[in-house]
Amino acid sequence: MSLVEIAGLEKGYRVGEIDVPVLKGIDLGIDEGEFVALMGPSGCGKSTLMNILGCLDRPSKGRVLLKGQDLSHLSDRNLARIRRDEIGFVFQSFNLIGRMSNLKNVELPMTLKETARGIRRDRARELLESVGLAHRLDYSPSNLSGGERQRVAIARALANDPSIILADEPTGNLDEKSTNEIMDIMYQLNKEGHTIIMVTHDIETTKHCSRVVWMRDGLVQEVTS
Repeated sequence: MSLVEIAGLEKGYRVGEIDVPVLKGIDLGIDEGEFVALMGPSGCGKSTLMNILGCLDRPSKGRVLLKGQDLSHLSDRNLARIRRDEIGFVFQSFNLIGRMSNLKNVELPMTLKETARGIRRDRARELLESVGLAHRLDYSPSNLSGGERQRVAIARALANDPSIILADEPTGNLDEKSTNEIMDIMYQLNKEGHTIIMVTHDIETTKHCSRVVWMRDGLVQEVTS
């Protein structure tokens, strides 16, 4: 069984009196340990698909199974639990809390899970060290470069040892040097066994991906290895 199974997935939105379809029937399976890139033009449905995979939105039709569990029929409370425990998020805009130190930003998902203070502090230190930021633990994100902020975001995504990492344009705000550094970290995480789904517009960032899923007009157009 795939780690993620998507079958007949549709999503539409009501805009005034008009129903606007965004996803029009997505079928896709993603195995544990894969690194899958989603590519396609703006408006093709990539971000909508990621929001549904991340339990931030619900499909109109079809189903999404994570580890065999159908996400489309879960309560809001159970979806929040899955977001916390099973999914790590990496966003283009980092989404870090500026008034907190980097250490506390990484601790936050574990705080929500009520992990003991000492355990979460040690794990946050370990994760920041693993992305090369042992010397920036007590800094705030506002004192970091874009590449360093994204490293903090990756460490935070790993805090609760998620089943899957969802990365939405993780290099979209970075220069070439920082892009290469972030992708090296992502590739290493995948080599260590982490399952990653990444939305990207940059074909260069897909060179070590298991597969590239090309989307157009709300459908999967092509899958390449």
